[in-house]
Amino acid sequence: MRSTFMGLETGKRGMFTQQTGLYTVGHNLGNENTLGFSRQRVNMKTTTPFPGIGLSSGTSPGFIGTGVTAHSIERVRDVFVDRQYRQETNNFGYWESRSKAMEQIEDVMTVTSGAGLDKTLSLFWQSLQELAKEPANLGVRRVVVERGVDTAAVFNNMHKQLTDIRSGLKNEIEMSTSAINSIFKQIADLNDQIQRIEPNGYLPNDLYDSRDLLLDELSTYLPIEVSYTKSGGNALKIAEGPVTVSIKTNGASIEVVKGKDFATMASDLTGAGVNDYFNNYTFAGTGVTGGTINHGELVQGKGKMLSLVNSYGYAVDKGVYPEMLKNLNDMAKAFADGFNAIHSAGYEFEKDGTGNTPQAGNFFAPTTGAGDIKVLDAIKNDPKKIGASNAANEEGNGKNALLLAGMQSATLTIDGTNTTLTSFYDSLIGKLGVDAEQAKRFTTTSAISAIAVEKRRASISSVSKDEEMINMIKFQQAYNASARMITTIDETLDRIINGMGRVGQ
Repeated sequence: MRSTFMGLETGKRGMFTQQTGLYTVGHNLGNENTLGFSRQRVNMKTTTPFPGIGLSSGTSPGFIGTGVTAHSIERVRDVFVDRQYRQETNNFGYWESRSKAMEQIEDVMTVTSGAGLDKTLSLFWQSLQELAKEPANLGVRRVVVERGVDTAAVFNNMHKQLTDIRSGLKNEIEMSTSAINSIFKQIADLNDQIQRIEPNGYLPNDLYDSRDLLLDELSTYLPIEVSYTKSGGNALKIAEGPVTVSIKTNGASIEVVKGKDFATMASDLTGAGVNDYFNNYTFAGTGVTGGTINHGELVQGKGKMLSLVNSYGYAVDKGVYPEMLKNLNDMAKAFADGFNAIHSAGYEFEKDGTGNTPQAGNFFAPTTGAGDIKVLDAIKNDPKKIGASNAANEEGNGKNALLLAGMQSATLTIDGTNTTLTSFYDSLIGKLGVDAEQAKRFTTTSAISAIAVEKRRASISSVSKDEEMINMIKFQQAYNASARMITTIDETLDRIINGMGRVGQ
């Protein structure tokens, strides 16, 4: 026989469950602007009906419901969309970093303010043409020296700026490595907390959100794979469990986080000075397989870390900046050596102690490239030493200066290729422009894709005020109805307890 007070328990359960719904709504609304927060919902479940199953369970015309309970509170999340989002942000991380690197290199190589290399060289050639017309004019000779100094300074400045930007990339790689290691540790710490909570039958939704936010951040640096292991104990079936994180490669993936264990990443710097580069990435730790990834084993076009290394350098003279520095150095050396070869065949303006004009020496100091090219101090101190004449004792002869001016269109061997200085520089700038435009285009495309997936994820997981207000009203009305049910049962019991057995009174 059912209990006379059975309805009170049913009403109480209804009130408690709807109250849980109201609390969850309040939690959602309070975290509407919390980064990474996923809205939560109460999974309600009917309680065991009366009577139970068995011979001694009593009789009833049918099962009578005993109310409702809040079975679990889970966050609303789509694993597939999460995976897709991380793939898109991984692409975006690579192309955004590459686009930034290309923009910086464009700023150095394509100066349009009148102080660029092409403009400075043009003025230098013009000064030599004027010298060919007036080889005896000391003022014109000084202008040639100034233009030569300016040209060397532009080469020096371009080299310094590229080197400084490359040094900045090195610092960014080191900071990114530290950030990645911090993320590994934080994910492992969250795994540890989750493993302690789930076996008690709870869902640590806010910890899940924090962990997913870290996974999102990690995916911008490296291409990752994630898998989950059940916690055991009394963990609910929908409990996620600790996550295992692996770095995707062209071969076997490298395990970097497993439960509370994690690896530490180290980027191996090889070489020294301008020829150093990053090539291997070592992941070492206790409790994870870890391993070493060679640069060539990383999935190309994926992640900010790879993009930074591709820009900084991944082998001798390989990478965006090493290649540009090499091209600039080759161009500066070919220019200086070619100019010196013609200049040293000329003759100075002023006669020496023998009564003859001596043969001119070098105009530029011996150089290894753009970083150290400079006009010789002897030329700067005495412009008369410029070899404008192609014959001794012919002070008014400017034929050698004309040959020097003709270097503008002369064929030089630069990086093993026969080309002119202008053609080599133009091809360099042209390729740079194409690469920069490609990086910008892919950055835009990947950003659009990431935004589209983010909007899809937000439509699933983000908090909607309108929806939560509807839920608030729904839970409030259900709470009131359960409370009213208790009042009704109370009135019924009052009649049974206080009114029965008092017939005629």
